[in-house]
Amino acid sequence: MKNHPEPWLRGTWTEVPAVPRAVLHALELAHEDLQKWCGELTAEELHAHPLGLAPVAFQLRHIARSLDRLLTYAEGRELSDEQLSALSNELQAPESRSELFAELAAAFAGSAERIRNVGTASLEEPRTVGKKKLPSTLGGLLVHVADHTQRHVGQAVITAKILQGQRKD
Repeated sequence: MKNHPEPWLRGTWTEVPAVPRAVLHALELAHEDLQKWCGELTAEELHAHPLGLAPVAFQLRHIARSLDRLLTYAEGRELSDEQLSALSNELQAPESRSELFAELAAAFAGSAERIRNVGTASLEEPRTVGKKKLPSTLGGLLVHVADHTQRHVGQAVITAKILQGQRKD
């Protein structure tokens, strides 16, 4: 990958207000990092549990599906039965390598559109999260989208590096 500035230094998304723009940039960086560090892993490596860590496949699936869930709350909606079902099977590993990366790419693309749509509303608008309807705001949820995604990207990258280090020459 050619050296270029991180997304937040590329002058993109200038038509989007600052906070949602920062979230969009964080998601772009997340996607780039996942491609760079996890994109060449084999199907076996994607589903491996090195040192007892959660597999990279889980991290990718969790990132994709949690983006959908968190943005549903940001949009002021409750989770659907389909979303709850997807949550319960994130640790399962039936997908092929291509299906896994396709789900991730679709999640990043769809999330960008959703963030642009909600990003024009007041960031102080109240929102609730989960069955307990815990209090948050639109801004709080958008920031958590970036924070949560980056946390799992870090876990996926570390796991990928361990797996790459375990390869036989």
